[in-house]
Order: sequence, then structure tokens, then C-alpha cells
Amino acid sequence: MKMRSLCIKMGLGALLLAPVVGAVFLKNGRAAVDLLTYLPLVQTPPTSPPQIAGCNIFPADNIWNTPVDTLPVHSRSADYIAAIGANETLHADFGSGVWPPGSDSPIGIPFVDVPGSQPGAAVSFDYADESDDGPYPIPSGVPIEGGPSGDGDRHVIVLDRDNCKLYELFYAFPQPDGSWTAGSGAIFDLNAHALRPDGWTSADAAGLPILPGLVRYDEVTAGEIRHAIRFTAPQTQKAHIWPARHDASSLTGVNYPPMGLRLRLRADYDLSGFSAEAQVILQAFKTYGLILADNGSAWYISGAPDERWDNGILHELDVVSGADFEVVDVSGLMVNPDSGQAGSP
Repeated sequence: MKMRSLCIKMGLGALLLAPVVGAVFLKNGRAAVDLLTYLPLVQTPPTSPPQIAGCNIFPADNIWNTPVDTLPVHSRSADYIAAIGANETLHADFGSGVWPPGSDSPIGIPFVDVPGSQPGAAVSFDYADESDDGPYPIPSGVPIEGGPSGDGDRHVIVLDRDNCKLYELFYAFPQPDGSWTAGSGAIFDLNAHALRPDGWTSADAAGLPILPGLVRYDEVTAGEIRHAIRFTAPQTQKAHIWPARHDASSLTGVNYPPMGLRLRLRADYDLSGFSAEAQVILQAFKTYGLILADNGSAWYISGAPDERWDNGILHELDVVSGADFEVVDVSGLMVNPDSGQAGSP
């Protein structure tokens, strides 16, 4: 009897079995299997990817959506943690309200979704040789990081929900004729794994998309974050590792963290004293980890502003320090250096 037929007869569907020490044998003239000596070869399918406005935010097996809780610790973990700041504590760089008080600056990196019919706007870039040509479907009144009068990174993030394309700008300013200027810009097909050309920036220093790494209120209230989270470090290495494509530093010391570095909260870190909402975020740190995406303040965690955030709960994260993290080696997940697809841990 063929193994597949035997499995179906025994009610196991099409589960594939691999022999360890046993074998198919005859019992009372009929084929039988010692199931205790067989192990499944079929891998558990990946968890469904996060969604925004009906779009998958990259496929389930993309590196952004791949758990890293079973990966080995990186050989330079202690050096990288020390360089970022082992004694520095986390800061949720998102929340409700504005900062500073009285300003027009929401706390976090905002985004907006638009229909596929949204008219495109022309954008001229300071770094045109590393930016994707437009047009970019920027709606009137689009939220800008830091507010309309802000002078920080001024990210603009737009999701075309009908075509599941992501448009991101860095240092973006609207012009009187309806066009925009920006430092750089990138367009991502969220149904694919394609990375930017190696050496190209994006709207982020690491050449990565920003939206997939933001903590969002709706996923926290749903009880699970299923992706890695963007964070910043004050000093980075003049190097980048997969899946990052760009770096922004002159420091060559190997103790400095490269762009694209993946970290996770230690498995033994006790979450029991935190509120339910904070535990959801901290569990994501353990399961999916953090990705180093830009230069900035140490351990600043990125998220989207939302008036429903309780800033007091977000401040619970302030007690978590760099020493509570470890760097993981994701190189074994890489399927192709020019693709964000990840193999199984």
C-alpha cells in the first residue's frame, strides 16, 4: 500500500511521514505503520501576514513577517547592544496627541490609504538617482510626520489600497502647483518580495519600507502584532546587511550596528507585570523582533499616531533596557540576496 493511501485510510489526510527508526510492516497480512517512529515532514504554513485596508503587508514568508524567536544569537550581539546603549531604555515614539504641546505634530509616523483612482502628483527629488519616479498618489491634506510645519524627517506614507502599492517620501514638501519636493522616495509592491537595488536609499536610511515596521493601534487591540518593528540607533556602521540596502554612516568600527540588524527581546524577560496592551507589543519584540532602519535616538520604537493610544500604557515600555535584547543572525533565512523572501527558521 502506498504511504499516501495509507495515511488517507487512517484519517491523516495527505500528511507526509518520514521514517526515523520504524518501517511499514505486515500485520495479519495487511500493511500497517508504527506511527510512533514517523515524524511529519510538512512544515506548518506561515501565519497570515498583517493587513492594512485589505492589503497584505508583504507575503507571509517575507522577512518582515518571519518570526526570529528560534534563530541563533549573533556572534557580535554584546558589541552591538553596547554600541546602541545597553543601559539606555526603550521609548515608544508614537502615541496620542501632539508633541510638543500646542504644536501640530502628531506623535508617530502617520500614513493614509487611498483608492487606486487617486490622482498622482509629480515629485522632484534631491536624491533622484536613488528614488523611484512618480507620480505619487498624494491626497490633499495628507498627514506629514511632524505636522505641516515640522522640519524633521517629514515622512509621507500613502497606501494604494486597490493595487496594494506603497508610496513613501522622505523630507516631503507640497508646492503651490500641486507638485511635491522630497529628499528621496520609494515605491513598493506589497504583493512581492523585491528589494530596492543594493546601495539605494528609500524614505528610510536603510533602504527599507517604513509602513511594515510601524506599531498600529488596531493590531495591538486585536491581541497580536505579526511583524518586526522599526527602531533607531544613535551610531551605526558604514555597512548594511540583508534585507537592508543602504547605510548612512562614516563609522567603520565592527562594533557599531549595521543597518538592517535584527534584534529580539530575550525569551526569559518577564511580561507578567505589564498591561495587556504593553504585553502585546513586548511579545512582538520576542517573536518578530526589531529591525534597525535609521539613525536616531537609542531604542526609539516606531509606530503610527492614533488618538486611541493610552500614552501612560506606552510609557510602561520605558523600563525595558538595551541589555534586555539580543541580536539574532538572520542570514540563514535568506533565499536570495535581492529578495525579501525568508526561508523557514
